[in-house]
Amino acid sequence: MSLTVAPPRIAFVAAETPNAQFARQRLANHYGSAPLTDATVIVALGGDGFMLECLHRFIDHPAPIYGMNRGTVGFLLNDFDETDLPERIARAVMVSLSPLRMEATTVAGETMRALAINEVSLLRETRQTARLRIRIDGRVRLEELVCDGVLVCTPAGSTAYNLSAHGPILPMDANVLALTPISAFRPRRWRGAILPHASSVSFEVLEHDKRPVSAVADYTEVRDIASVTVREDPVAKLRMLFDREHHLEERILKEQFTP
Repeated sequence: MSLTVAPPRIAFVAAETPNAQFARQRLANHYGSAPLTDATVIVALGGDGFMLECLHRFIDHPAPIYGMNRGTVGFLLNDFDETDLPERIARAVMVSLSPLRMEATTVAGETMRALAINEVSLLRETRQTARLRIRIDGRVRLEELVCDGVLVCTPAGSTAYNLSAHGPILPMDANVLALTPISAFRPRRWRGAILPHASSVSFEVLEHDKRPVSAVADYTEVRDIASVTVREDPVAKLRMLFDREHHLEERILKEQFTP
């Protein structure tokens, strides 16, 4: 007796752009669109920003997300193709990501929490540089960093803002995080650090009244912070599907050889 594999129940979601909405309608007409409550896979149509939104929105949904690029760069997405979609999904490679959890305390004493799939960044709010003290697992490792900002990123986010700030590209299975300064002024030669993925990274804002700093977890911003702690969330798991020939590990490796 031969076993048959049931086709995936696909729910289509799309960015608000005309290009993405048109693609969603065509795909839904061709393959049908399951309700999100019944879907075994979610197909996201848009750009990298929309893909990040979907990962946050569906973090508690059991279905993995298969993204197709209807935006610009599309680093977190597969190429758009209307043909043989169930077969592509069945052959796809699963990638599981652990996001970062940010806990930020404001100068007013309010505590805000957010998840970040790419990075948590601290950024100066005014013309004056930020002054930060950095602790790793409770131990002061840098007494004072004078800079425009600093970020902590996951391997998935290492090719985004981190790379633009001259941080290292991290392989997906490296089990590390990157700590990268943004325009460091003192110590001028400090280029950051690579940390074990279970590290707890804490930032204390020095002279926060004179040199205000904001903290950003993906697209969640908290202004006028006094301190921030960032650590990997081992419980929350994000599942993405990639075509075998262009899976995320291959894309990250390829970035290291791109002129």
